[in-house]
Amino acid sequence: MHQLKAEACRDSAEFPPFLANHLPMILVALDHLGASERRLADFTRTYHMNNGLVSCRAAQTALTCETWASALGVRDQEGALRLFFVEEVARLGGASAIRAYLPALADGIAGSAFHPLMRLAYAVMETDEAEIGVALGYWAMTYLPLDRGQSAPGVTEDPAAVLALAAALPGLAEAAPESDLVWHHMRAVARMPSFAGVADWLIIGPDTLDRMAAGALALYAETMSFEALHALTGCHWLRQLCPVVRDMAPLLRHFWVGIAALMPKMGFPAIPSEQALAAWRALPAPGWDAIRQAAIASDDEHDISLCFSAFAEWRRTGDALYPVVAAKRMGLIG
Repeated sequence: MHQLKAEACRDSAEFPPFLANHLPMILVALDHLGASERRLADFTRTYHMNNGLVSCRAAQTALTCETWASALGVRDQEGALRLFFVEEVARLGGASAIRAYLPALADGIAGSAFHPLMRLAYAVMETDEAEIGVALGYWAMTYLPLDRGQSAPGVTEDPAAVLALAAALPGLAEAAPESDLVWHHMRAVARMPSFAGVADWLIIGPDTLDRMAAGALALYAETMSFEALHALTGCHWLRQLCPVVRDMAPLLRHFWVGIAALMPKMGFPAIPSEQALAAWRALPAPGWDAIRQAAIASDDEHDISLCFSAFAEWRRTGDALYPVVAAKRMGLIG
């Protein structure tokens, strides 16, 4: 797995048209799920064949501690940003580099549909210093602030209530993204006048991430949508950063702004009732061994990502809804 990851690091973090290269992270997920070395090699070969990965752009300029921020959000600067952050991680250490630079990047967490967060979380999970640098460079090159906010005292401690409030904002259905890419939808919705200030709504407390994870799980159970999948997995990714980030509040706040911006794309779903959630939890689901084997056999990176994150969150919480949604995703139950 480590050899395949090192080889995958030569590729760009995205491939046309602006899609996230999941390969380095999915190799880790497959390994944790129990995949064999042969399966890792087969998945790598299939992923390359199906997606046409491209090499990372070579650095055209040398960025410094004084100039790196000038390249924020500039995809053509991938090589320079990657080189800068890899060198900064080598100089400072991974955890110190994260603490030094993530505060400036936090409000751009929506870039590339949260996948830089995924890459950084997996790098921290594996204590992979080189990948931490690559992930920070990826985050910087796709940096996408949606709502800077953080000036009002807050509206609610309930992340699910934030989604309901966002869904009721006028005019969001008229947002016109230039493509069907998830981050294009987020950006278009965030530009609507009524969306301004959403970052001020959520009051961050010690249990906010747990409440976000519960809300994301409920949202995914209700919709089984691609966007809600990223809400569920994103909470798992955020949890990996807790040991190395001094202040998680900006990351949590702006991540949830991104989820709120996806309510139109999800069809403005209602958060399911406690009765509905209890009924879903009571559904007979296969054990995790069967779910893991189905995920390992899949060539869909989102199957693998969802099942790995759901398994990790189930081990933390014991919530019976996690195996239910994972089994539904894998077609093991209706």
